[in-house]
Amino acid sequence: SLDLTRRETPCFLKFSEMEKAANMQAEMNEVLPLLLSVTMGSTLQFCFIGEKCKILQDMNRHLEAVLKEKRALRKRLIKPRCQESLPIEATLHKCIVELLTEAVTFIEKLESHLQSVRSIPQIPNMIKNMDTALTKTEVLVIDLEELTEQILKWRELQKEVYSD
Repeated sequence: SLDLTRRETPCFLKFSEMEKAANMQAEMNEVLPLLLSVTMGSTLQFCFIGEKCKILQDMNRHLEAVLKEKRALRKRLIKPRCQESLPIEATLHKCIVELLTEAVTFIEKLESHLQSVRSIPQIPNMIKNMDTALTKTEVLVIDLEELTEQILKWRELQKEVYSD
């Protein structure tokens, strides 16, 4: 009976409407970031897919060009390279062999000369090392002479001691 007599007052009616509106706003606030992230992700995916599609199209164009030139490429690969050079008369074969041996010796000499030229910047350092080695040998020679004199003096002393 109380429920039947109950009347909705305008104050509580507005309060319930405001509560419903707040609940709807909260639901929208929860759903909106999800929708934004989904749309951003799909947009980025479309950008990457577009770039990949361009790369694939470029590769496809390149492969089509290669396939068009396939016959010419196959002919060039099958054809021996030696037939492209000029034929040499049989009377000149001996001269060509001699020329090749001289070319080989020239290349060997050229390599040794190039090594000599490459070592030129190291010459001052080599001279410095040789100078230090020379001074060290001179010091060793002086020490050896002094040691020899001492040995000779000691030998003389030993002879005198044994003779006495």
